Amino acid sequence: MKIAVVGATGLVGREMLLVLKEQDIIPDLLIPVASPRSIGKTIEFNGNNFVVSSNEEALKLRPDIAIFSAGAIVSKEWAPKYVAIGTTVIDNSSAWRMDPGIPLIVPEINASILSKKDKIIANPNCSTIQLVMIMSPLHKVYHINRIVISTYQSVTGTGEKAVRQLENERKGVMGEMAYPHQIDLNLFPHGGTFLPNGYTTEEMKLVFETQKILADPNINITATIVRVPVLGGHSESVNIEFSSNYELQDIYNLLSSNPGITVRDDVARNVYPMPLDARGKDDVFVGRIRRDESRTNSLNLFIVSDNLRKGAATNAVQIVKYLIFKRLFDIP
Repeated sequence: MKIAVVGATGLVGREMLLVLKEQDIIPDLLIPVASPRSIGKTIEFNGNNFVVSSNEEALKLRPDIAIFSAGAIVSKEWAPKYVAIGTTVIDNSSAWRMDPGIPLIVPEINASILSKKDKIIANPNCSTIQLVMIMSPLHKVYHINRIVISTYQSVTGTGEKAVRQLENERKGVMGEMAYPHQIDLNLFPHGGTFLPNGYTTEEMKLVFETQKILADPNINITATIVRVPVLGGHSESVNIEFSSNYELQDIYNLLSSNPGITVRDDVARNVYPMPLDARGKDDVFVGRIRRDESRTNSLNLFIVSDNLRKGAATNAVQIVKYLIFKRLFDIP
């Protein structure tokens, strides 16, 4: 089997290579692909060095699967070209997520909808993945009417330029700015591009992607994105309104029994989800689970996940694993 990783030298691309090895998905040929400035460099994978190539060169090698993490512009241009030679594409950008003909997949929730005809598969936004991992089991049992979300998102969600900005600011070094403001010792309610409705693209992704993954456009969702000076892990404060009442212990039991979820909730010992503890891990962590005493049938909780892992690389590799297990791709 041949697997191409498009955007292999970026933050998420490097994490994808790590997760492929961890998941014991070792292709006969790995094809790392990156932008022109990285072509010719070498990348180590599973004890071997591979030369970074261009998309043109990768197409000639006819990969079976291509995992994209190079941005929407690259995906829009190149994903159809890979599909044209028979490659199955898993795309981590926003390019295809809301296309009604493209499945938006979190394997624990909706991988069963995939078939061989799905040649482009979208990986959701990092904040959406950790949210729906918790919302899906709750929605099945109690039916969610409304979700109010405030996120606290790591600079790693923006990319290496943002990481360098934070590191430079902590050293007192002037450098290239990824954000319109200082991020060290600061935070700001701005993620993505502002839209005419006053929300940002990142906020609206949470709305529309969640509705699509949960297959319920009637869930009312509103979100505020906050960028914080954290290097690994997104956090979310979430308020949920159900159609029916619940018992708190049943919520604990339900979430604890779902794979990929770790409940960390023992406030007497100061145990709750934190990005520092989630960093480098694949699970979604949830805690501070408590009844909203201001509204009927409502619940508050706090969700944390490593945005480079389950929020991006791990989810994409889990899709690859599912395709292999179910034999849902053709050898070109």
